[in-house]
Amino acid sequence: MKHRNGWIVALVFGGLRTAMAARPAEFRQAEPVWLAGTEREMNVLAGFRAVIVSPSADGATLRATGSTFYRVTVNGEFVGHGPARAGHGWFRVDEWPLDACLRPGTNVVAIEVAGYNINSFAYLDQPSFLQAEIVAGDRVLAATGAEDATRTFTAMRLDARLQRVPRYSYQRGFMEVWRLTPGWDLWRRDPAAPWSPAPLARQPGGRSLPRGVPLPECGVVRPAPIVIAGTLVRRPVSRPWKDRSLTIIGPNFKGFAEPELETCPPVEYQHYADGGSTTVTHAAGSARLSAMEYRVLDFRTNLTGFIGVRLRCQASSRVMLSFDELLPERGPVNWRRLSCASLVDLRLEPGEYTFETIEPYTLRALQLAALEGAEVELLDAWLREFATSGTELARVRASDPAVEQVFEAGRQTFRQNAVDIFMDCPSRERAGWLCDSFFTARTAMDLQGNARIERAFLENFALPDAFPRLPEGMLPMCYPSDHYNGEFIPNWAMWFVLQLREYLQRTGDRELVERLRPRVLRLVEYFQRLRNADGLLEKLPSWVFVEWSMANKFVQDVNYPSNMLYAEMLDAIAELYGQPQLAREAAGVREAIRRQSWDGEFFVDNAVRRPDGTLEVTRNRTETCQYYAFYFRVATPATHPQLWDRLVRDFGPQRKGTGRWPEIHPSNQLIGNVMRFELLSREGLTRRLFEEAVPYHRRMAELTGTLWEFDGPQASCNHGFASHGGVRLLYRDVLGLWNVSHTHREVILRIPDVPLEWCEGTMPTPDGPIELRWHRAGEGVRIERLVLPKGWRHRLDDRAGGVVRVVEAPSHASGI
Repeated sequence: MKHRNGWIVALVFGGLRTAMAARPAEFRQAEPVWLAGTEREMNVLAGFRAVIVSPSADGATLRATGSTFYRVTVNGEFVGHGPARAGHGWFRVDEWPLDACLRPGTNVVAIEVAGYNINSFAYLDQPSFLQAEIVAGDRVLAATGAEDATRTFTAMRLDARLQRVPRYSYQRGFMEVWRLTPGWDLWRRDPAAPWSPAPLARQPGGRSLPRGVPLPECGVVRPAPIVIAGTLVRRPVSRPWKDRSLTIIGPNFKGFAEPELETCPPVEYQHYADGGSTTVTHAAGSARLSAMEYRVLDFRTNLTGFIGVRLRCQASSRVMLSFDELLPERGPVNWRRLSCASLVDLRLEPGEYTFETIEPYTLRALQLAALEGAEVELLDAWLREFATSGTELARVRASDPAVEQVFEAGRQTFRQNAVDIFMDCPSRERAGWLCDSFFTARTAMDLQGNARIERAFLENFALPDAFPRLPEGMLPMCYPSDHYNGEFIPNWAMWFVLQLREYLQRTGDRELVERLRPRVLRLVEYFQRLRNADGLLEKLPSWVFVEWSMANKFVQDVNYPSNMLYAEMLDAIAELYGQPQLAREAAGVREAIRRQSWDGEFFVDNAVRRPDGTLEVTRNRTETCQYYAFYFRVATPATHPQLWDRLVRDFGPQRKGTGRWPEIHPSNQLIGNVMRFELLSREGLTRRLFEEAVPYHRRMAELTGTLWEFDGPQASCNHGFASHGGVRLLYRDVLGLWNVSHTHREVILRIPDVPLEWCEGTMPTPDGPIELRWHRAGEGVRIERLVLPKGWRHRLDDRAGGVVRVVEAPSHASGI
């Protein structure tokens, strides 16, 4: 079921204006409440419910927020998950239309809330609470904390989910272990079901904000026929694998230590080994599993959402759900591949159960294993998606089917990583990482035609009064999150500024840029304290991150890629806030890098400080350092032509196969290869770009239907920034929508020199879609169709290298 949340976004005089079409974020009556005395307790699941009579005329809406994560059902039917995340002390209010869910007469509106109270990358460590009300016109039908007992939400603790269990990962909250008995969920759909309300206490809550981003898409997807059947055998394990989330519990990392656990499925399940498997074909939602048997289901594409199963058993049983982004060729899924406990543990008393996880997970392959008890019957299986909406109109197709395949992988990757903020991955972390967000934000404008999610993402950094445990002036590396060990990535704060500059160009939203001015200028002050006599940053603290390659090994004492990024940050601040002295400092930084880092062949990654105080430039050289130099204008093809020609000819993702320049450490996907593709685009080398980037991304798309964190499948196979390579690259460098300016309502076309017979695509904007189709005609191309929104204009730019001659084009674009 899809919802609209009452928000509109309009581009007015080139600026982005976000306005609420319905009600403000303030509640009319609802108060923040929680089970008395447990608001600081870890991993408590509370059930809230209100029994209401369906309004006969006025439409009903549920308005809700809270800490940490909730699920809404009406009469047992799914409505939604929330809330959208915000900065410390702030809470975004979701509005869920209920008309389609309510039936005549009495209805049960149920909200399950998981209160985690731990520091993580995905959620803030804030006291648990729910604040919710149901309104119909001017009436409040029910509200948390209402004095009228007939119109209040009552609550009780839900013990079906075990509390003292390990965390799912170092970056996220607790894994799910459930002990289910018949009728465990009757309270969600039957007003007469046993219900023993517990005392509630008012909580501080926080300041309210409108949600600001679309409500998620939560459609149900079912798997292909079962593809693998196998058996399990018990085996001893002398030294079982234990994730760091289990071994480092302490003052800086909250959770349950191993002696405190009720059960530890990640360790227990390692005692079950594969006893043999075969490829089978059964109905997707039907199987009988005897004890020590398993089945693997294939969802065809790597998807994110809530795992659902319907099971029946005649005796007490234990079923382990395990999952991964990769479908195994034979045997069980590799549930430890991401260093996560990718398990859901179900302990079942005799009966029939319809179950759905309360947390979202990312998977292509789902495995069900019957560990104990009698036969378990699988009656149905599904995944309820958790993804952003508004990408349906976007498309790119071409004579080579790989183009559409890569575009769809980019779209799929984006929609799963942009539910409420831009995330790195929807699996291991669900975290709002900077740098990743720089590239994902570009994809958002291309696929959705607006910057609503980006605005919410950036606004979160403006909301808190301070960032605890970080040095004065520094920004969190990902947010909203809590890092009690004080860790941060100084480089990612620089990428924040670069994204802010592009955000202003995309939207014209000067108001948010000004709100962030104090944060940005304090960031400059922070870095100025780390400059050496040459004006370069030296001994950057905490986690200095260049990219996932050997480039991350050469980050001290003076890291030249970090300083290249620093120079670009200074230029961006100079542009954003009228600080010309920072532009002069940026020029000085670039000149110092050229003097020290350039060795006549390549740029060197770092220099170290000798005991005598002098600076020694090393011989550490990486491919990524060269891309930083060109990307951030330390070098250009004109100033360093030999290096540029060498990079174009001999380097790139294919170099691992050629063995050229073995002394130069290769790049990886995050972010060296992405920078390379951007540089090829910048210089108009579109054919080279097409021949490298499309096969590079296609092999990812073929394996998972999504795009990856690394250039291989050893890490996340669904990483938000990678959507840039499937979407922005294809729109711009293959279709030819070179520059789409929402603020100026202008499209610049550059039809590229790529080995295609034809290409077509649609890009959404708030004013209507842009449509373009061209096909090859002799030595040039003919533009067959160009449709622009009313009031937009286009310009054909065929002067740059790497474009082909347009032999026929519409004299004017048709408006819509």
